[in-house]
Amino acid sequence: MELKEFFEKYLRAALGFSGGVDSAYLLYAGKNYGADIRPYFIKTAFQPEFELQDAIRLAKELDVELTVIRHDILAEDRVAENPADRCYYCKSALFHALKKQAVEDGYNVLLDGTNASDEALDRPGMKAIRELEVLSPLRECGLTKGEIRRLSREAGLFTWEKPSYACLATRVPAGNPLTEEILTKIEKGEDALTAMGFSDFRIRVFHDAARLQLPESQLKLAVQKREELLKILKPYFPTVLLDLETR
Repeated sequence: MELKEFFEKYLRAALGFSGGVDSAYLLYAGKNYGADIRPYFIKTAFQPEFELQDAIRLAKELDVELTVIRHDILAEDRVAENPADRCYYCKSALFHALKKQAVEDGYNVLLDGTNASDEALDRPGMKAIRELEVLSPLRECGLTKGEIRRLSREAGLFTWEKPSYACLATRVPAGNPLTEEILTKIEKGEDALTAMGFSDFRIRVFHDAARLQLPESQLKLAVQKREELLKILKPYFPTVLLDLETR
């Protein structure tokens, strides 16, 4: 099946929209093929502000109405406890919230941006999506991450070269409780590193320390800017470590 055929079959659908490469292209394709596709961005403590701003920007560029749902994900006990299968409880809560709003808006079909490169269908988050009968057109149509980037570039979407991004909760080891405080520290720290010119990196929490995971090409820059890195991260983390096992 091709995306054109998919949207001929599903003419009206709600999209769980992250502002990332995959859901951005899916939104573009749905509109391009004449479907009534409505994006929903669920803002929680796990999504940094720049992701919301990217989602708003893309929706404006495509002239599509964006619905922003604000959800207190840390009020979900099984999520805040941060078990190994946290993603299952998180996805379940978020898509239940999306489904409730979408149905009220007249949309009964739910879509997400899972692509054909995401084949680990036993992952906790994938399990939640299957249980809620969320459709994944990019995966169903065999579109891989590389193909989606190429098609996005051809379509003129600014997201085509956006680095893959996992939510802030993934920075905290399983078993360590998730709090607004630690998530805010991670977000502010990552914002500061981005402003310094770093990209496609992560700040992982290691006990009370910040463990920096950078692409190999940026390790030299980190050493050169050691003092500046320490200065901007010390307000959030008492110890800063550089992980030599690069991203």
